Amino acid sequence: MPNPSIKDEDTYQELRDQGYSKEKSARIANAQANDKQKPSKKGGKNPPYEDWTKDELYDKAQEIGVEGRSDMTKDELIKALRG
Repeated sequence: MPNPSIKDEDTYQELRDQGYSKEKSARIANAQANDKQKPSKKGGKNPPYEDWTKDELYDKAQEIGVEGRSDMTKDELIKALRG
């Protein structure tokens, strides 16, 4: 039975089959279904998270709905974004 909170069930299932966690699969599937976010399916051309500022990491974490982000260090934000 499909989960109503998942916006792109096919992508979600594909990611789960690849071994991604339920949470990460849902985040990616929902981001891909959102026209404003436009994430890539395979690695993009952005620099690694280690090269991002803490504010940039925070903004990305906010965009994808990482909980507890306001209390996280830069390293914790990176870990949460990589899920």
